[in-house]
Amino acid sequence: MSQVEGRRAVIEALRSGQTVNKIMMAKEERRGPLGEILHLAKQNRVPVQTVDRSVLDQYSETGRHQGVIAQTAPVGYWDFQALIQKGKDGSTTPLYLVLDGVQDPHNLGSLLRSADAAGVTGVIIPQRRAVGLTPAVAKASAGAVSHVPVCRVPNIARTLEALKGEGCWVAGGDMDGELCYGYDLSVPLALVIGGEGSGLGHAAKKHCDYLIRIPMQGQLNSLNASVAGALLLFEAVRQRGGF
Repeated sequence: MSQVEGRRAVIEALRSGQTVNKIMMAKEERRGPLGEILHLAKQNRVPVQTVDRSVLDQYSETGRHQGVIAQTAPVGYWDFQALIQKGKDGSTTPLYLVLDGVQDPHNLGSLLRSADAAGVTGVIIPQRRAVGLTPAVAKASAGAVSHVPVCRVPNIARTLEALKGEGCWVAGGDMDGELCYGYDLSVPLALVIGGEGSGLGHAAKKHCDYLIRIPMQGQLNSLNASVAGALLLFEAVRQRGGF
């Protein structure tokens, strides 16, 4: 059994067709998002239990349940070959987001939200030394975790080589790279974003075809993983005629 916390995350879980076994909701006004949750729960024949907010506080794993928690079947990870096949079957050029050691749930959630908005084929994360699909990630993603295919692999470097074998170019986001505007990101692409602080690991960097960066003029000269990843994703979307 897993759970999804927060109003937007629960709404998207209900919309996506994810199996929702029960919803617990605080005793409060039922307008806006909470009213929408009740409507969707009725449509999907999901029982709603009204409880004191203190009960939700006890069940909450994030500490920010916003008055609603849904008990769900665990969100499944995609098989790598199934994800590759999805890229082949799709009507758009494959675009994979590969995350090399992102450990902060809020960063992963934000990247999943950006990936959903950018229409990526899927997101690939490592099995070790990285955050997985936790309730905190689901909430931070504003429900995107219910829509974006996520594949968990044992070795990022070998996965990048496998993606190359499927015809993808591999671009790594790195502050020492060349400006992203000088590269064709409209091709079948795997965009690799490193973890917080350390950036791309040596093994992942070695398997990139090229390294790209975002132009910056400030004094800090760096962005966190979720912001950098989003900007590079949407440069790829722009080059593909997305806007």
